[in-house]
Amino acid sequence: MRIVGLTGGIASGKSTVSNFFKSHGIPVVDADIVARSVLKKGTVGWEKVVATFGEDVLRTNGEVDRAKLGQIAFSDPAKRQLLNRLLAPYISRGIFTEVLKLWLKGCKTVVLDVPLLFEAKMDKWTKPVVVVWVDRETQLQRLMKRDGSTQEDAKSRISSQMSLDVKKEKANIVIDNRGTLDTLEVQFGSVLIQITKPLTWTEYALTRQGAILGLVCIFVGIFICRICV
Repeated sequence: MRIVGLTGGIASGKSTVSNFFKSHGIPVVDADIVARSVLKKGTVGWEKVVATFGEDVLRTNGEVDRAKLGQIAFSDPAKRQLLNRLLAPYISRGIFTEVLKLWLKGCKTVVLDVPLLFEAKMDKWTKPVVVVWVDRETQLQRLMKRDGSTQEDAKSRISSQMSLDVKKEKANIVIDNRGTLDTLEVQFGSVLIQITKPLTWTEYALTRQGAILGLVCIFVGIFICRICV
């Protein structure tokens, strides 16, 4: 099974690339969607967040106000690290569960869309790693335009994340998203060719089909050994 890591930064265009994968029939496990389920009212993740940050982070219906929680995390590095430590085990477990479901379905290639791929050290489980990159000024302008935020707030949010230049150095594949949507699609086409190339023997062995074939070979080997004896 080929598990592709997809990451980037805020306002880099990662979500657009993620949607490109989906539109081409490649299943995507989205860490943000998993995180939402981890924070649903009554879950262990919800209980830990409320116990740590108080009921002020809740909406009137009892659900976590993700925007308010995000403001708290982005404004204070210590609280952001604390939040990540609280939720990381549950998010990792949720991602593994989604990958397992896709494995059982027989999927041969899966994309993990994880904003904190390197920070959570999940890159060691993915290959190749695709980073959607833009220069800092482009990232800043796009974030301000998207969210209607001030330059100060936008800079603060960008600075709270690992630099895209650092992520670029760690990547196997880099998508330069400084241009237009059409340019991005052209680059994605090249990436898609690399992602969908035939699996290596190691990758095939990790698929459901490969596991079944391996078991069959083991049973055949045992049967032949018994006959020979």
